[in-house]
Amino acid sequence: MRLLVTGGSGFIGSNLVRLAIGRGHQVLNLDKLTYAANPASLTDLDGHPGYHFLQADIADADAVRAAFSDFQPESLIHLAAETHVDRSIDDPGDFIQTNVTGTSTLLQAARDFWLNPPPVASAKEGPRSPLPTPRFLHLSTDEVFGSLGTDDPPFTESSPYAPRSPYSASKAAADHLVRAWSATYGLPATVVHPCNIYGPCQFPEKLIPLVILKALRGETIPIYGDGRQVRDWLHVDDLAEALLLLLERGRPGQSYNLGGGHDLPNLDLVTKLLRILDDLTEAPKHRSAETSVHHVPDRPGHDFRYALDSSKARTELGWQPRRSLDTGLRQTVEWYLDHESWWRPLLDQSNPLQRRGLPAAKPAI
Repeated sequence: MRLLVTGGSGFIGSNLVRLAIGRGHQVLNLDKLTYAANPASLTDLDGHPGYHFLQADIADADAVRAAFSDFQPESLIHLAAETHVDRSIDDPGDFIQTNVTGTSTLLQAARDFWLNPPPVASAKEGPRSPLPTPRFLHLSTDEVFGSLGTDDPPFTESSPYAPRSPYSASKAAADHLVRAWSATYGLPATVVHPCNIYGPCQFPEKLIPLVILKALRGETIPIYGDGRQVRDWLHVDDLAEALLLLLERGRPGQSYNLGGGHDLPNLDLVTKLLRILDDLTEAPKHRSAETSVHHVPDRPGHDFRYALDSSKARTELGWQPRRSLDTGLRQTVEWYLDHESWWRPLLDQSNPLQRRGLPAAKPAI
């Protein structure tokens, strides 16, 4: 398959691109290379005949149309997005531009390329026929559904939208655009709602790498509010496998939830990570989250709990996560321990703690 991946130099994208190349696909990675993207995540693919890279903004209509025309993709996985909730609170404009305008630009380019072949260019060539089974796969988030209470049932694909942050609102808007292009124009599009994703190559402002790198430096770990917010976790490799499976078996016009089945409070997650670090390193022992964290004022509009019912994906696709949380977390900690050359430059150029409620005077990690 000729596969166009937006945001392929980011956390999820780099892991997906590597898996797709390993399975024999031709991949064009279209990435703007914002702060959260890291070309070092894909240096092992430099020179690979199946890997192609284009630095471009998904909101740049001319660049996106040129990418379709030049690469002739058979399917697209749309991952490029602004994703950090704290940043969306500080500056929502970037989220609207990338997540909403960028998505609409991609949808229109895909519609024009796959469904509206251009006229004959010369007497020697006929019109390009629509590709038989193109797919537009859009990665959303469980946050579009809002917040659950302690005893509420998990979100299903039919749960009403109730976004509570600029980030989740921008993703909800993008979801609606994807569904509209599918219903109105017949674009074969599918929406995916994953839970929290973790694994190698994740930017250090996110919770799991933040905890790992702060603990390695012997620093206290900032946690919003009481730390009892509940999240579900899925390893990035399990997500990447699901996305490629969705290209083959997912139904156009449908949405699919992808949960890991590992719901736990943030403080419990921190405790797991500290115990793994205590086991793998000679750094000062941290014993418990209670003695290692620093509680900071809660994030505005902070959702208490997310949980997803993934039975549709399991039944229709035959998909289920292959990695337990304990195994995945240990592999993730080992990766960060072994790849300081990847994350150290990120700390030198950016301060992910300079977000709402977090102290800006200290080093990044």
